[in-house]
Amino acid sequence: MDGIDIKFPLFVAVLVIAVAAVISTMLLYRKAHNVKLKLNDISETLDDIAQGNSNRKILAKPSDMTSMICYKMNDIVHEFREQVIELKKAEKTNSQLMTSLSHDVRTPLTTLIGYLDAAQKGIVVGAEREEYIETARLRAHDMKDYVDVLFEWFKLNSNEETFTIREVELAELTRNLLKDWIPIFENNRLDFDIKIPEKRIKVNLDTDAYTRIINNLIQNVISHSRATHVKIKVSLLAANVMVAVADDGKGISKQDLPHVFERLYKCDTARSQKGSGLGLSIVQQLVEKMGGSISVQSEPYQQTEFIVQFPLAHEKTC
Repeated sequence: MDGIDIKFPLFVAVLVIAVAAVISTMLLYRKAHNVKLKLNDISETLDDIAQGNSNRKILAKPSDMTSMICYKMNDIVHEFREQVIELKKAEKTNSQLMTSLSHDVRTPLTTLIGYLDAAQKGIVVGAEREEYIETARLRAHDMKDYVDVLFEWFKLNSNEETFTIREVELAELTRNLLKDWIPIFENNRLDFDIKIPEKRIKVNLDTDAYTRIINNLIQNVISHSRATHVKIKVSLLAANVMVAVADDGKGISKQDLPHVFERLYKCDTARSQKGSGLGLSIVQQLVEKMGGSISVQSEPYQQTEFIVQFPLAHEKTC
């Protein structure tokens, strides 16, 4: 009797263990089967993505064993899709740039050769010959300016541009820059209003890059705005310095305003046919590479204002 009582519980325990083992095996098999199905699904999805369908996603429940892998793959595919979009944009921009280069360089080059040939072959003589030579000289300078802009744009976009950032006194630097523009304003019959505070303003900048920013913004006014008045103002804000260049010219329409800093974008109302369409894009890149920001606001025939801001340099303490 005692022996039977001992063996029966032992039998039950063994039976429970056996049943549990069978159930565990079945569950493991089911999970393995589900994982296999999910891996097949992942493989098919990746094949589809490899064929160019980057919109595919691998679906998975949070409880799935492969969920983390699926989510990571989806993130990689999303990032890959964004890179493809950017590459296509770059390809389109480069194509536009080559078209622009062909037109903006070949056309004036053909004209330049025509003027020089006429002068050299004696087709024009005397004062007219001198006029042809002077016209050819001016066209050559226009081409050089255009090539310089292209070269600067390529350097910025290939990260070959090097910056020497140091603490500068921005008020005096801006004052010295604008001195050279005053004769040009007067020669173009452009009234000007310059406001720069006497207080020292310390900012961490590359002086050459800042010079190009200011010069490009002012040249944009002279070349494209048809303004009669330009206003340049330096102001101190809480933690930034603001440099504003404003004019009363043709301005920029509302539909063009969001695109003025895009590469090769030429506003019909704001720019003449002359120009590379790269100047303001270069300005934006220079500003942002030095930790600043640039914005524009415009009311046609009233005021167009480009606003550049840089953070003030922190005061050094002993």
